[in-house]
Amino acid sequence: MTDCFSGDAHLREEKISSDLVYEGDFLQVQKDSVSLPNGHIATREFIRHPGAVVIIPIFDDDKVLLERQFRYPLNRVFIEFPAGKIDAGEDPLICAQRELREETGYTATDWRHLCTIHNAIAYSDERLEIYVARGLTAGPASLDDEEFLETFTATSTEMSDWVREGKITDVKTVIGSFWLEKILTEKW
Repeated sequence: MTDCFSGDAHLREEKISSDLVYEGDFLQVQKDSVSLPNGHIATREFIRHPGAVVIIPIFDDDKVLLERQFRYPLNRVFIEFPAGKIDAGEDPLICAQRELREETGYTATDWRHLCTIHNAIAYSDERLEIYVARGLTAGPASLDDEEFLETFTATSTEMSDWVREGKITDVKTVIGSFWLEKILTEKW
């Protein structure tokens, strides 16, 4: 029997060629020709993304720190956990510490990696590294020129209600809210 996490060699695709279709400041679109295990050739288009971190900041009273900000092109206000893009070669934990400080002004003394997720696995190589931050201390935020956000706190019950009511739709925050009860009861 084969371990489902190791991957079977007979299911792998081999890259034949690769073309950069679009290169922006933040994203790239790549188009690869690949050889399938059955000998056929297929085209794979995907979005290249540098990856990001997500921080679940938890206060001593078990409330979490959230952000509210407007998101274009969806034209709506998002409630989300602090997050940010990983710079080239940057350690994800260092990025998480930087993003929490820059976006919210908070620093944390206790950090724990929760999990790694991939957003749209078939169409993007983006990975999100999710961290839990505790031992929070307030300080001044230093938002980027293009950023504007509001911070506030919520309980895990409020977050669960907001997910169910469709008030929280951001994928990373929905996932984090599902983990929150286990984090707070230390069953993870």
